[in-house]
Amino acid sequence: MLLEINHLSVSYGNIAAVRDISFFVNEGEIVTLIGANGAGKSTILKTISGLLRAKSGEILFEGKSIGGAAPHKIVSLGLAHVPEGRRVFARMSVEENLQMGAFTRPKSEISGALQDVYRRFPRLKERRRQAAGTLSGGEQQMLAMGRGLMSRPRLLMMDEPSMGLAPILVEQIFEIIRELHAGGTTVLLVEQNAQMALSVADRGYVLESGVISLSDSAGALLKNDAVRSAYLGG
Repeated sequence: MLLEINHLSVSYGNIAAVRDISFFVNEGEIVTLIGANGAGKSTILKTISGLLRAKSGEILFEGKSIGGAAPHKIVSLGLAHVPEGRRVFARMSVEENLQMGAFTRPKSEISGALQDVYRRFPRLKERRRQAAGTLSGGEQQMLAMGRGLMSRPRLLMMDEPSMGLAPILVEQIFEIIRELHAGGTTVLLVEQNAQMALSVADRGYVLESGVISLSDSAGALLKNDAVRSAYLGG
């Protein structure tokens, strides 16, 4: 297993956000976490990436515990987090934003990494000297994904990549996720658009009020009556 979560619990003060959850991601998979707002999906990603501390439980990456490790150390191990809401550096240029994503890599590798991102996202190359805050929502999402890829992660975690985007842009973003997967990138995807998430994923976990209520192959979840009723509109 590339990532293994065992009995993880996370709280905000006295409020339990995630309660005793366990799941795993194998190398080469796309695994998705789906659920309503407040189910605990983003909390899980923030805890894995070191932005939040777990109350209890174990986080293993390539068999080694990373619970409590600093975020920059976790990135250097090969785990990148594309946050909800893109969180680009608005006043910095596109290229400067991308360079920020490569802070754990030798300077000699940055130029090659930039070219890889520009090949995957030609729009970013066209806009490379433009301030990131002036990009469209779809372009900012591409920039956030490109910044995550600059560290050449073994595991890319993406939090709500379709949020606020027009349907045609959602299709483009998920096509990019498919391409990343085909190229060998392992992906842990948090997404409210359950239909799209399950259409690209190998497996999925359903979260309800901080606990995993259901897990199965993506194909089986798409056909599950309870999942269809709650998350797929019938």
